[in-house]
Amino acid sequence: MVRRASSDDGERPATIRDVAAHAGVSVATVSRILSGTYPSAPATRSKVMRAVRELDYVANANARGLAGASSRSVAIIVTSVVSPHYAHVAQGVQTQAALEGKLCIIGTTNGGPERELATVQLMRQEHAECVILVGNVVNDEAYRERMGEYARALAAAGSQLVLCGRPALGPDVPALVIEYDNTGGAYAITSHLLSAGHRRILFLGRRDGYTTPGARVAGYRNALADFHQPHDPGLEVDGKMERSEGYRMIRQRLESGPPDFTAVFAGNDLIAAGARQALREHGLRVPDDISLVGFDDLPSAADIDLTTVHVPHEELGRTAVRLALERRQDKSGMSEHVMLGTHIIVRDSVRPLRGAGQ
Repeated sequence: MVRRASSDDGERPATIRDVAAHAGVSVATVSRILSGTYPSAPATRSKVMRAVRELDYVANANARGLAGASSRSVAIIVTSVVSPHYAHVAQGVQTQAALEGKLCIIGTTNGGPERELATVQLMRQEHAECVILVGNVVNDEAYRERMGEYARALAAAGSQLVLCGRPALGPDVPALVIEYDNTGGAYAITSHLLSAGHRRILFLGRRDGYTTPGARVAGYRNALADFHQPHDPGLEVDGKMERSEGYRMIRQRLESGPPDFTAVFAGNDLIAAGARQALREHGLRVPDDISLVGFDDLPSAADIDLTTVHVPHEELGRTAVRLALERRQDKSGMSEHVMLGTHIIVRDSVRPLRGAGQ
C-alpha cells in the first residue's frame, strides 16, 4: 500500500501521483485512463481503477478547496446524451433542479464502469447534493458491489445516490431508486396485440442479463402465459436498443423466409422505427400486413403513428431530484424504492385479425 503524507488536519487526500505509484504506471497513463482516451488495455486499466478505489482518489483535485461549502448543484450521469430516452430524463432533472434553485451538472460514461467511477468521484468532490445514475445495466454482483460503494461514499460526503430506471440494491444500501414499470407496460402492450387476435408475436431486442430488456421480455412472456399461448423462444430476437438493430433484426428474419409472425413487439421505439423501414423495403405494410408496437413513447413515435407504451421520462428525472433533496434534508439515510406507472398510447399501427373478438 502507498502511505500518504499527513498534515495537521490528518491524512492528506490522494493525488494522481499516488495513484500512479500504487498502480505501477506513469501519471500520464492514469490521466488518460480517467479521461477515457487511453487505448484498450484491460489489465492496465484494471490496475489503475483498483488504485483509484483503494486510495479513494477523486479526479478533480482543484475542487477540494470547496470542502465545507454549501452545495448548489445536482448531478445526472447518463450513458449518452444523444439517446432520446436519456435526453428526456435529463430534461426532467434540469427542470426540477431549476425549480429548487439548483444548478444541474451532466456527465456521460459511454457505458464504461471506469468512466462511471471517475465521474461519480468527480461529482462527489464537487459536492453535488445528489448524484443520479441513469441507464440500462447488467445487474450482476460486480454492479451491485460497485453501486454499494458509490452510495456509501456519497452518503459519507453528505450526498445522495439515486438510481434512475435501475433496480433496487437492498435495504442496507443508502440509495434512492426511481423506476418505471417495464414489466407492466410490456404486459399491457402484448395483451393489446393478443386481444386483437395476434398469436405469433415477434419480440425484438432481447438482451440476456440487461435489466430493461429483461423486464420487458418478462412482461411479454407473462401476457402470453395468461392468454394460454405457448412460449416460443424462436420468436424472441437478440439485439441492442438501437434503430439500426431493429432494421437488422427484421431484415435478417425476412431473408430466411416468409414472415412466421403477424405482429412485432419492438423493445423500444427506436427498434420499431428500424423494423418498420425493413418491413416496408420487403413490401410489407404496417398495419395492413404486419402490426407493430413499441415502447417509450418518444416524440418520433407519433410521427410514424406507432402504438407504444408511454414512459414518464421527464417525471422520472423530476421525481429523482425532488425526492433526493427531500431525503437529504431529513437525513434518514435509508433506502427507498419508487415505481412510476406506464400506460399504452394507442395509435394506428395495430390491425385486428379476423375473428379476434370470438
